[in-house]
Amino acid sequence: METAPVFEEFDPPDDCDCAGCRHWRRVLPHSRTGRAGVHPAARRALIVATAAASALGTGVAAAVPAAAHAAHRPGVAADDVPDTPQGPRAPLHGPAGLPSVPPAGTAPAAITRTEIIERAQTWVTAKVPYSMTAYWSDGYRQDCSGYVSMAWKLPTNEWTGSLGTFADRITKEELQPGDILLFHNTADPQKGSHVVIFGGWADSTHTSYLAYEQTPPHTRKQSTPYAYWSDSAKYLPYRYKGVTATTAGAEAQVPAPGPASHGVAGYPGRAMFRPGADNPYVTRLGRQLVTKGFGTHYTTGPGPRWGEADRRGVEAFQRAEGWRGGAADGYPGPETWRRLFS
Repeated sequence: METAPVFEEFDPPDDCDCAGCRHWRRVLPHSRTGRAGVHPAARRALIVATAAASALGTGVAAAVPAAAHAAHRPGVAADDVPDTPQGPRAPLHGPAGLPSVPPAGTAPAAITRTEIIERAQTWVTAKVPYSMTAYWSDGYRQDCSGYVSMAWKLPTNEWTGSLGTFADRITKEELQPGDILLFHNTADPQKGSHVVIFGGWADSTHTSYLAYEQTPPHTRKQSTPYAYWSDSAKYLPYRYKGVTATTAGAEAQVPAPGPASHGVAGYPGRAMFRPGADNPYVTRLGRQLVTKGFGTHYTTGPGPRWGEADRRGVEAFQRAEGWRGGAADGYPGPETWRRLFS
C-alpha cells in the first residue's frame, strides 16, 4: 500500500524581500518550531521533487539547495542593528489606507528643529512597528525613510535614494537636532541602506549621539556611536532645506532677550527656573538645550512649566562645560545662561 508523501513545512526567511517571501510571511503564522527559513521557490521545488520521488517509489527526494541570503553585517550583534529594508517613494496614505496624493506643486513645509524632534518622539512613544508596506495613522510608511519623511513633514513618503534631494550636505561639526545621517547603498539599496535622525550629542567629545530611528521591531531612540554601529564611514550628515530657526507662533510665545540681569543680557533671574515656575523663559531655555544637543530628557517638546527634564538638560550642559558638584545642580545661573546662549 502506497503512503502519501510527507511534506515538511518551511518558514520564509526574514531577510528576503521577494514577492514570494513577503506573501508567505503575511499568510503563515509565526513559527514556534524553529523551522528553517527557505525561499518559496526552493519550497516548491522540494515539494515537486518529493512527490516525484514518491511516485517512482524511490522514497528519496532530490536535494534542493536553499536560496542564498546575505549574511548579517559583520562585527555587529544582530539585536543591535536589524536589517532595515524599505519601501519605494510613495504618496501619503489616508485613513482608509488609500494613497493621498498632494496637490501639484506642493512645496515641503517649513519646520523648526524643535518640531522635527517632537514629531520624531511621537513614534518613539507609540512604538510604531517597523514595516516597509504598512502605513501609520499619519499616512507615513513605517520604515526608516518614511519615519524621516514624517519628522520632516514631507508631502510624500521618500526613500533613502531621494531624501538627499530635500536636504543639503553638511559636516559633522555642523550637525544639530533634526538633521539626519544617511547611508544609501546604491549598489543594493535593500541591503544596508538606512537613515537616522540626529537628536543631539550624547557626550562632549562628539563620539556618540542620540539617534531617533525606525528599525525592527519598532521606533526607538538611543545613544549611538558616530556615525552608526556599522558602515560608519558611509553615513553622511544632511540638513533639511525647509528647517527654520522658529515659527511665527513660537516667536509670539517666547520673549525676546530682556535687560541684563547679573550682568548677563537676556538672563531673567534664578526665580524663573525653580519648581513650580511657569513662564516663557523656561520654553526658551528648553529650546536652546535641544538646539545645543542637550534635549535628550524631553519626552515631549520643551514647554513653559519648569520640570525635571529641564533640570537634567541643564545639568548635562553644565557637566559638559566641566562643572561638578554644586556648580552642576541643573539650575541655570547667569554664567550657565551666558554660555548656553553664546
